[in-house]
Order: sequence, then C-alpha cells, then structure tokens
Amino acid sequence: KKPQLLCLYTNLMTKLNILKIIDFVKNEPLLSNTKIILGGPEVRNHDEAFLNYGAHIIVVGEGEQTMLDICLHFIDGQFNISEIESICYKEDGKIIRTKERSKIRSIDELPFPNRHKVDLQKYFDAWKSKHGISSISLSTMRGCPYTCNWCSRAVYGQSYRRRSPKLVVDEIIEVQKNYKFDSIWFVDDVFTISHKWLAEFNHEINSRQVKINFECITRADRLTEEALLMLKESGCMRVWIGAESGSQKIIDAMDRRVDVKQVRRMLIAAKKMGIQTGTFIMLGYPGENIEDIEETIKHL
Repeated sequence: KKPQLLCLYTNLMTKLNILKIIDFVKNEPLLSNTKIILGGPEVRNHDEAFLNYGAHIIVVGEGEQTMLDICLHFIDGQFNISEIESICYKEDGKIIRTKERSKIRSIDELPFPNRHKVDLQKYFDAWKSKHGISSISLSTMRGCPYTCNWCSRAVYGQSYRRRSPKLVVDEIIEVQKNYKFDSIWFVDDVFTISHKWLAEFNHEINSRQVKINFECITRADRLTEEALLMLKESGCMRVWIGAESGSQKIIDAMDRRVDVKQVRRMLIAAKKMGIQTGTFIMLGYPGENIEDIEETIKHL
C-alpha cells in the first residue's frame, strides 16, 4: 500500500518500532510521497528528535481535531499548515511549533471508535489462547487530576473529563451486538474517581439489564466498601489498585498521596467481596533502598 499519510501512535514502549517504520518508509522508493505523522505521549518532549529522524509532522496532545485538519490540508488543500493548531514541523530547516489547541471539553461529542477498521477477532483469539478469556477495551474518561511523578500527562494533561454513563452503556450494548468476547477492560486511569458517576453507571447497567464482566484500575483512596459494592453489582470481576511500593517513604517521594495501609485494606476488602485483585509495583525508584524493598515484600 502507498498511503498519502501514515499516522502512528508513539509511546515509550513502541518508540523503537516507530523508528524502524520511519527507516522503512524513508528507504522505500514507492513510499517517497508518504507523509509520516506521529502522535501520542512520547512525542511532546522529543518533537525535534523525531522530526530530525524523518517524521514530517508531530501532533501534540489530543489528536482528533488536529488530525482532521491535517487530512483536510493534505487531501483537500484546505488550511495553510501554519494555521493548524498543536503541531510541530520543519520549514527551511527550522522547527515550527504552532499554538496548542484547547482540550475537548465534552468528550461525549466524540463518536464511538470505528472498531470495524481492525480485525479484533485476532486479538480475542490471542488473549483466549494465552489467558483463557478474551477482552475488549473501552474508555469512559480522559485525564487524571493526580500528580504521581512517574506518570505521563503529555496527551490529556492534568484534567478529568468523563463520558456520560448512558453513553458508555450505549457503547457496551453496541460492542456486545457486534462481537463475542468474555470481558471488558476499562482503560481509564482511575475508574472510581467519582462515586456519583459510578452510582449512575451502576444504575444504567442494571436498569437496562446489561450483563458484563469487567476489570478496571483505581486508587485505594477512591475506594470504599460502598464503591466496591457498586463495582460488584455492575459486573466488576477484577480491580487493579495502584500500590507501587510498600514503603510510605517511596510513596511520598512519588507524590502518590495515598497511605500504604489503605491500599492493603482495600485489597482485602475487595477480595472479601468476591472481586479479584491485582496491584502494580515499581522497584528501583530514585531513593529506594533495601529496607524499602523489604517493606514492599511484606506489603505483598
């Protein structure tokens, strides 16, 4: 295929493959007219390096409107490239960075993902063969208001924007109609951040008699026994609670703003309610010593 535009999501884990793809495009004469456009969390702080390597345009932050403008510029000849907000490109050897656009306020305005463009069955089959269940991803929110030092806010910023529970359940019903899968993976950073939203979501799920199994990520300080009960009633089979370390010293160094004892309490409370639990651990955080690692082992 010889696409006019090749648009690639770039994060820390995909970066090396992205560079290989750029090399491939640059060295393939049939692709000499293909424009390489990069977005995602890795590009904001390394835009000049990616442009020097061979990317034509960097999209900074949320990409929906920016990408539409880029398509209209190249395909329909609309817009001067300098008029497109939130991009970075080279002109006469100089790096040009345009004004950053405002974030999408109401993410309810966004359409559902066009999942038919991807052969999801291959993913379902791969997960089923390796993990025993197939899973589909779904997003209900953007951003996170917390300040954990290690976390990237390069795309969504330090924001919290949520889709309406009704719209989320509409999307669940749509994917159930079109695909056969065992569970839903909610990709949100902190699924239980708003207990009001969680109660409305629980009501939508049960009043519309939608049956799902799902797993999600949250924080211990955004969990209570009442919140866990709502998760259970909604169909939550597994909850991932960020712990990062069993040492309060390291938690504080990360600016996690959570008590390690609270993490343990919520893990135990979730298990008692019949919800499977998982957690995330980092080793080697700056300032960590053997005693901190031993605290983490005790914690686990």
